[in-house]
Amino acid sequence: MNVVLGSPRAAELAARTPASRDRYVDLLRVVSLAAVILGHWLMAVPVVAADGSVQVGNVLAAVPALQPLTWLLQVMPVFFLVGGFAHGTGWASVRRRGGRYADFARARATRLLRPTAVFLAVWLALAALAGLAGRDHGLVRLALRTVTQPLWFLGVYLALVALTPPLWWVHRRLGRWAPVVPAALLVAAAGVDVLRFGAGHTGLATLNLLLVWAGVHQLGFLYADGILQRGGRRLGACLAGGGLLALVALTTFGPYPVSMVGVPGEAVSNMSPPTLALAAHAVWLTGLVLLLRGPATRWLGRARVWRTVVTANGLAMTAFLWHLGAAFTVVGVVTARGWDLGVPGGPMWWLTRPLWLAAAALCTAVLVSVFRRCDAPGRPVAPGGGHPARAGLGMVLCTLGVLGVSTVGFGGLLDGRSANLLVLPVTAPATLAMVAAGAMLLRPAVRATVAG
Repeated sequence: MNVVLGSPRAAELAARTPASRDRYVDLLRVVSLAAVILGHWLMAVPVVAADGSVQVGNVLAAVPALQPLTWLLQVMPVFFLVGGFAHGTGWASVRRRGGRYADFARARATRLLRPTAVFLAVWLALAALAGLAGRDHGLVRLALRTVTQPLWFLGVYLALVALTPPLWWVHRRLGRWAPVVPAALLVAAAGVDVLRFGAGHTGLATLNLLLVWAGVHQLGFLYADGILQRGGRRLGACLAGGGLLALVALTTFGPYPVSMVGVPGEAVSNMSPPTLALAAHAVWLTGLVLLLRGPATRWLGRARVWRTVVTANGLAMTAFLWHLGAAFTVVGVVTARGWDLGVPGGPMWWLTRPLWLAAAALCTAVLVSVFRRCDAPGRPVAPGGGHPARAGLGMVLCTLGVLGVSTVGFGGLLDGRSANLLVLPVTAPATLAMVAAGAMLLRPAVRATVAG
């Protein structure tokens, strides 16, 4: 991603960083998204069937012994922890400047939806062209259906943005009792799992999509207030050790798989929807974050290191959006050329991993260089515009629309393919219409965003 490293803007932003800024949070945001990207690239296994069709398998299914690696590579909880910090401090900043709910929601949503809208428009056009040309099958259809799947996290993230003001109010009202909130949410998630696995109420599992991620998000509030930091290394060790022990117990004696990501062929996924095992995973990662905070903060004091983090932060969202498209491009080239990457987990497979990762990174870098300007923040405006009910409805529509397009994808677009969003069948055009309607409701009289 060296396309803009050392750019004047990055150097200027790095030089103007106030001493009060928690640089560690910026590093965590970059590392969490980079780890997700790397994990997706590592898991991809191109498979050519006897009829010549191409599928993309998962190395975790082919080599189950690698599944414990997800305890390190599945760092999406860290992203939601950082999100809680950013949303809590952002909402407090908006309120200090006289802003309201609509200002906050618009600023946060616009920052995420601008690059996502470009991403969706490009893939929509590609899907339409593939359908018209009769190429919407095989690897093309798989790519069109898969590239939107990681957007699930954006949908949940938007929901947490919408809920931040009331959740922050509860957090502040409780004062020193604020840790009760994330604990209660995670206990509620445990209750959902008891009903799901013990009583067969599988339909309730979707509740954990909000309960687990909201619990981690609330931990970010505790970080924003300095409560977690005041616990020091002792608290970090307790959270890391306790979370790991719980994770080992749950995956050994409970109904939970070892992998912290979904694996084809397994009856239960710890991610979709999140389970108590994933909650324990989030707790141990939070402890690890606290344990590494001191040395990482000292390392970030180096000018060159911090400048690199600032640059990477400006590219992270764009890279996340386009990294699967880049991977499918590499898959297409590899299979078209008939190159043998070896049996998953075998010597040749490991030897070709560096080349595979380098090709995916290079292709992603090209896409980032093309689309990175879509990820630039808007100009600030004076607070006070927009009705909270209108903004709230806009956030609901954007959340449902993004979750919907993540579920249905663009494969089979012209055939009217549908998928279930919660309990309702939706098509790609319907979900995109929801996102567009929500974005329109969030728009102020002047098109811009509130900084912070």
